[in-house]
Amino acid sequence: AVVGLLYPCIDSHLGEPHKFKREWASVMRCIAVFVGINHASAKLDFANNIQLSLTLAALSLGLWWTFDRSRSGLGLGITIAFVATLITQFLVYNGVYQYTSPDFLYIRSWLPCIFFSGGVTVGNIGRQLAM
Repeated sequence: AVVGLLYPCIDSHLGEPHKFKREWASVMRCIAVFVGINHASAKLDFANNIQLSLTLAALSLGLWWTFDRSRSGLGLGITIAFVATLITQFLVYNGVYQYTSPDFLYIRSWLPCIFFSGGVTVGNIGRQLAM
């Protein structure tokens, strides 16, 4: 909820109203693409984790380009991915949560891509609700 409210607040603070594809159908398509990216991260088998991470990074940037295209959206998405990844690393390091096969500082390497995509998706929902 905080992330969804943060996007329209940052837009108004920067004086850049978000005008790209502002309708509920676009928001629903963004949610569907996010669910697809999330499902792909869990179900698709790749030769190694680098291929999976690069594919998910490209899909996440494609999601941002298709449904957002704002500098504030890109900045907030990257910030959300960074902060959420740090929080997840902290939780795993302290034993609250555990990955069966971590490959990047206690976590899976594709996790920041999922956080970025989720931030863009929730931001689109927040912007639409703010209208």
